[in-house]
Amino acid sequence: MPIPESFRTHWWRVALVVAAVVVACFSTSPFAGLFGLVPILVWCSLAPSRRTGLIVGMVLLALLAWFVLPGALDFAGRWVPAPIEVYWLHTTLAAVVCAIGARRGFLRLFLLVVAGFVVTGGALFAAYESPPAGEGVAPGPAQLRITRDFECGSHNCWGVLEATGDGAPEVLREYLAEKNFTPAPPSEISRGSRFCRSTGLLVDHEVCAEVRPRGTDAAQVEWHVN
Repeated sequence: MPIPESFRTHWWRVALVVAAVVVACFSTSPFAGLFGLVPILVWCSLAPSRRTGLIVGMVLLALLAWFVLPGALDFAGRWVPAPIEVYWLHTTLAAVVCAIGARRGFLRLFLLVVAGFVVTGGALFAAYESPPAGEGVAPGPAQLRITRDFECGSHNCWGVLEATGDGAPEVLREYLAEKNFTPAPPSEISRGSRFCRSTGLLVDHEVCAEVRPRGTDAAQVEWHVN
């Protein structure tokens, strides 16, 4: 059975989109993962040739993986993009790559960048006075019995985990260390053990968690985004 001409012409586009979808599935935010696909879809409509399409497409795929996978694996450091940066920084870098590769479609790429900043504004507004996401703290160690809640006050919200089980305070400290949280100065109010981790290429995204023992087999963890 002969291979359809359209497939022989466009197979690389299908392969690129499928690979990008696989990467996006690892995103900690489904919406961020979907939005991260947009530059690759735009590129598939702009690529001037199969060779250029594949080369630039692989660069875009690597860029998407950089903005998605380190966060999904709970890495930390200045080389790890902050969650919000997938909307504006990833989109801007991808638009530059597309412009260099295609040398056309500048209006579409400009609108892509604008859309990235608009979505960033919407994400920041939605996060205002909203409880934080898991941020590497939740759901917590599997060997403990955990309930998750949140509290709000003074225009800010923070997450709360109540954990019980053998050696819960120490288990939680080890869990946070495995998630690349590092010890920080204790809280001046509760004097509990405090751990923080930072991500962000251009925007600092710091998450701090405080472990408060409630005996030898119970503990509370509060975390917030600075």
